[in-house]
Amino acid sequence: MKKPRARKSAAATVDQLSDEYCFDYSQAKPNRFASQADTPRLAVTLDADVSLVFSTPAAVNNALRSLIAAMPTPVAPNKAVSRSRRK
Repeated sequence: MKKPRARKSAAATVDQLSDEYCFDYSQAKPNRFASQADTPRLAVTLDADVSLVFSTPAAVNNALRSLIAAMPTPVAPNKAVSRSRRK
């Protein structure tokens, strides 16, 4: 019958860490996921009733782009006309 392994305490784990590590960067490999991180991503959580309508992220993006296109463009405010002019 095997004996159960004793658990290491957190203090014992900290004691095993070295103050300094020397890495051999000549053996490093390029990050295969780096090309996926070129564009920033934003995760949005949909409510349950909304997620029933959209089955894919592409469907959500198409609906949002249509909504953005239908929105009126904001008009830049004109410079305030000074009312202190007197003739």
